Amino acid sequence: MKTSTSNTPKKVHFISLGCPKNLVDSEIMAGTLMKDGYNVVADAEEADTVVVNTCGFIEDSKKESIQRILDMAALKEEGKIKKIVVAGCLTQRYKTDLVEGLPEADLFVGSGEFQNIAKILKNHDEGEKKKTFFNLPTYLQEDSTPRVNSQPGHRAYLKISEGCMKRCAFCAIPLIRGNLQSRKMDNIVNEAKLLAASGVKELIIISHDFTDYGWDVRRKDPTAKESPVELLRRLAEVEGIKWIRLLYLYPDGITPEMIDLIKNNDKFVKYFDMPLQHINNEVLKRMNRKMTREEITTALDLIRKEIPEAVIRTQFIVGYPGETQEHFEELLQFVAEQKFDRVGCFQYSPEENTPGGKMDQQVEAEIKQFRHDALMEVQQNISRDKHRAFIGKTVEVVVEGLSDETDLLLQGRTSQQAPEIDGVVLINDGQAKIGQFVKVLVTDSMEYDLIGEIVE
Repeated sequence: MKTSTSNTPKKVHFISLGCPKNLVDSEIMAGTLMKDGYNVVADAEEADTVVVNTCGFIEDSKKESIQRILDMAALKEEGKIKKIVVAGCLTQRYKTDLVEGLPEADLFVGSGEFQNIAKILKNHDEGEKKKTFFNLPTYLQEDSTPRVNSQPGHRAYLKISEGCMKRCAFCAIPLIRGNLQSRKMDNIVNEAKLLAASGVKELIIISHDFTDYGWDVRRKDPTAKESPVELLRRLAEVEGIKWIRLLYLYPDGITPEMIDLIKNNDKFVKYFDMPLQHINNEVLKRMNRKMTREEITTALDLIRKEIPEAVIRTQFIVGYPGETQEHFEELLQFVAEQKFDRVGCFQYSPEENTPGGKMDQQVEAEIKQFRHDALMEVQQNISRDKHRAFIGKTVEVVVEGLSDETDLLLQGRTSQQAPEIDGVVLINDGQAKIGQFVKVLVTDSMEYDLIGEIVE
């Protein structure tokens, strides 16, 4: 059993699950607690308090969140930790059900109250009996909000908005995170400057849909400057930043002006993360995607015409209610023809209180699995060929540290590889420091990774 005195700083450990947007919330909680005198520790067994920042997006992520909470409950039972805080999207989504189902947890903090974590913990330590803290998810961080960057020092996520104005029939995000709320542009740019001053070289811009940024602000104030293109212009002016990466661009917001700006500024990596979800018009309509195959193809053609070297990453859902074999074969052919650089494929997961979850013509699990495997087989062959084409070429790589596979290799990324999402570059010859940008000669390739040696 650990012992402590009132003069000993309390220790907190974070388990952050789900997307980078959730990770930023964890970083804000960590910064808030450190400002209040806590120490953030890397090992749960060294902590007094463990905060599990949950994901509630799809069934698999819910199961993972519950399991991690139960893992911490076992440590608490053994006396290795004192307090479990359950935060994040799963908490916000299920509220009472989660509280009743997880008596092992001490506190439940929703996505509208996480910014008050220090006050909540302090009051609990002083004997307050209240266990649940929920509010509407309307909190938007400021550039002055305490935050600890959990990423390697050369990169950081920059969250520009909360919530989503889209109403895709399969998605529960608006139920959890609410409507679109865009941060003020000056606020975002100031945070970018602070990150750059701390040594960050790569900004990874995150939101639920980058192309909708500022819509809510402009709706209230037609003179407001908040817009995707204007934000890009302002971020490009931040000194010290080498790469700016945009995630989650819905194709309906891709404009010639945006493409031209990305094309003609070296700070913007030529990487487009565009979740398409499907290509058949009937399925897209059932998904409430508000786009047709023809409009999607127009957006893809625009990017490839203006930026031939652009990397396009996308995601598809197979087994959506009403998806027939013919619909799927159209999608499969589309993937084969388009030869995307990166593809993620998800089997549809019915979600409570979403239109998709209530639809008839639900697809059997075995069919979903078959379609998933068939699509990914096509994409793996495409990916393998694209990576082979790099052999013999020299690419710029940011070094991330030792390989996840072995301490005998360094690991890095090109501008075409997003962290935690895409493959990596394994470096088998040469030395460099974490965060250093080096030239690597590619000597071999795999389905998702490149292999090479530092040449300068």
